[in-house]
Amino acid sequence: MKTTAISVSVAVVVLTSICSLHAASLAGVTLPDTVQVGDSMLVLNGLGLRTKFSVKVYVAGLYLEQKSSDSSAIIKSDASKKIVMHFLHSASKQQMTDAFNDGFKDNTPDAEKTMKTDIDRLLDALEPLKKGDQMVFTYTEKLTIAGPAFGQVLFSVWLGQKPPNTDLKKGILGQ
Repeated sequence: MKTTAISVSVAVVVLTSICSLHAASLAGVTLPDTVQVGDSMLVLNGLGLRTKFSVKVYVAGLYLEQKSSDSSAIIKSDASKKIVMHFLHSASKQQMTDAFNDGFKDNTPDAEKTMKTDIDRLLDALEPLKKGDQMVFTYTEKLTIAGPAFGQVLFSVWLGQKPPNTDLKKGILGQ
């Protein structure tokens, strides 16, 4: 299994193995109930399935300091949070780039102008993914991209008004 990490200053890290207690499973993917991020222990908020044209693309798990189903509060929070995307289907770099661009346009259209350099850095770092690969984004208060604003833009891809699909958003919100 290849694990891809995009170092988006928001401390995107590689999840090389999952060896904690397993709390939840979806579509054959099981994620631990807690993960350590710096000095914080994050809890699994929920799991969601990203589909496109009836194809199961990835299972996403959202980790927070405290469980919440308030997507707006989660996006705006400056607390540590992590999203783990476990791929059930391969995706090319172009498919990943298109998906993130769509997510940014749908949820934070002004970010294309105000954060273009940071978004371009993220998109340039993307790699093709195969079934079984993981992409992990961890936001901590220790930032190297644009601070909280970019963290909000990034997490809005999954938690904003127009997520990739509503079941994914509901799942990671634990609804």
